[in-house]
Amino acid sequence: MSALPPVLPRPRPQRHVLQGRYVRLEPLDPVRHAAYLFAAMQGDAGAERYGYLADAVPADVAAMRAWAAAAAVPDDPLMFAVVDVASGRALGRQSLLRIVPEHGSIEIGHVLWSGAMARTRLATEAFYLHARHAFDDLGYRRFEWKCNDRNAASKRAALRFGFSFEGVFRQHMWVKGQNRDTAWFSMLDGEWQRGVRAAFERWLAPGNFDSAGRQHQPLGTAQKKAPR
Repeated sequence: MSALPPVLPRPRPQRHVLQGRYVRLEPLDPVRHAAYLFAAMQGDAGAERYGYLADAVPADVAAMRAWAAAAAVPDDPLMFAVVDVASGRALGRQSLLRIVPEHGSIEIGHVLWSGAMARTRLATEAFYLHARHAFDDLGYRRFEWKCNDRNAASKRAALRFGFSFEGVFRQHMWVKGQNRDTAWFSMLDGEWQRGVRAAFERWLAPGNFDSAGRQHQPLGTAQKKAPR
């Protein structure tokens, strides 16, 4: 017997705060977030993180505030600041975009995580909060991750988070005076429900970290053990 068809369209995401244990996602606000985002992205590492993004490195806080004022307006992409619960400071940003309620498809993108949060439980939880919102709160069928095919770190992150690689769209974009081939990844609602969500929750549990914040069990190992 075939599965029942999905109930479509799905609701569009709104400007709601998504609260986690280590971070919360706040709708981008130029007044509250711009100065923190600018401070978080200072130095060569910050400039490097902008390399694969469409926007340029802001020259100063005023430029960051101007970017944030423009980026906070659209509903697609719907931009969020990633705020560290412990300090109250915005350490990164990410968005929900290419939102297609009639097909139940949504993407996470415009990801910019500072060195203070990249490759930590803050970044992993920031991703988890948007995935959980897309699948559990909004009922979307498909969650997407796309990146420049030359961005090896982003592709590794997609696989670590449980996405499946779907292929490369050649000559997909022209960004900052260069060709961009785009690598496509997806996660489906059934995959999320049958193991990926539980793997994230196990990994993010406080007992998975020592006093210095080092993980006991890697997320990739937890996902491989999860039933599919």
